[in-house]
Amino acid sequence: MQNVSTTDEIITEKKGSVGLIRLNRPKAINSLNEAMVSGMKAGLDMFARDAGVTSVVLCGEGERGLCAGGDVRLIYEARSADEAGRTRFWREEFPLNEQISHYPKPYIALMDGIVMGGGVGISAHGRHRVVTERTRLAMPETAIGYFPDVGATWLLPKAPGETGTWLGLTGREVGAADAIYAGLADSYIPTHRLPELAQALAHTSFAADVGAVIERFSVRPEAPAVLAANREVIDAAFGFDTIEEIIDALTAMDADFARETLNVLQSRSPTSLKLTLRLLRAGRQSSGLIECLEREFAAGCEVLRNHDFYEGVRAALIDKDRNPRWCPATLGDVDDEDIDRYFVSVKRPLFRDHRL
Repeated sequence: MQNVSTTDEIITEKKGSVGLIRLNRPKAINSLNEAMVSGMKAGLDMFARDAGVTSVVLCGEGERGLCAGGDVRLIYEARSADEAGRTRFWREEFPLNEQISHYPKPYIALMDGIVMGGGVGISAHGRHRVVTERTRLAMPETAIGYFPDVGATWLLPKAPGETGTWLGLTGREVGAADAIYAGLADSYIPTHRLPELAQALAHTSFAADVGAVIERFSVRPEAPAVLAANREVIDAAFGFDTIEEIIDALTAMDADFARETLNVLQSRSPTSLKLTLRLLRAGRQSSGLIECLEREFAAGCEVLRNHDFYEGVRAALIDKDRNPRWCPATLGDVDDEDIDRYFVSVKRPLFRDHRL
């Protein structure tokens, strides 16, 4: 193994024909900060230029997961900074998501364990997304007064039926079979076989052969897909374009899954629910990932000017009382004009030379 570059939180190394990027904040479940994002970008650039690298593999150190998301504590702590300071992390993170989406070499994300929020952004945009029996995937942002970002409003609308809407609004975690069903992963490989996969990829000389190597290790997930089993309920309830109609549909259903889903939605930020639904519907009509990332960034800038995100982070991660006090507190107190302001274009776009 040739060690190419090592920092405290990102380990970048070359093993045979594989460029390996290891997230190294195991105590924080490899939550991303600016230094890690910059390290990933540098590693990807380096491996793209290296003719001896056939593919790039992303994995997380520790037993708990690939990545629990962006470190929202850091954004919370920057709440008194100016807008440039508050949003600096996203200005680095979102372009990384786009870079991964069109990376010139096979990019393989090993989505073992927890993969949430920003962890989905650095994995689900890749060419080969590998899940395991330990995968727990979620976009849990509505629980902290935010919305699914990192290009999720491009990915989730492509899920079968309204399953992406369910994932985005509820923020509930799902396993390997559901991640594949929703189009956020491709292959299921048991955790104990991941070292064998890495070894095989290290001896794969041609990029065109990478997919076949992964397929050789892939098996059918043992656990059934919850989303597929409840697809009829999900489609019937989440096909509406207002949260109120979704709530009414769930209320009228005599099914445990509907009741459980209703309870979850009623605990989420009313503003986040309405904002998330509009972003998901806009994603369906978008030209590509960049358009969605730009829209998410504009919405995120507005989120940081308001109450619910800071209150959600406080309740979940700072005081940990799990009792956020949303403002406004009810769906009826959030009107269309309140949501309109999240869609104002930003003055400093993330991607300056693109066509929407």
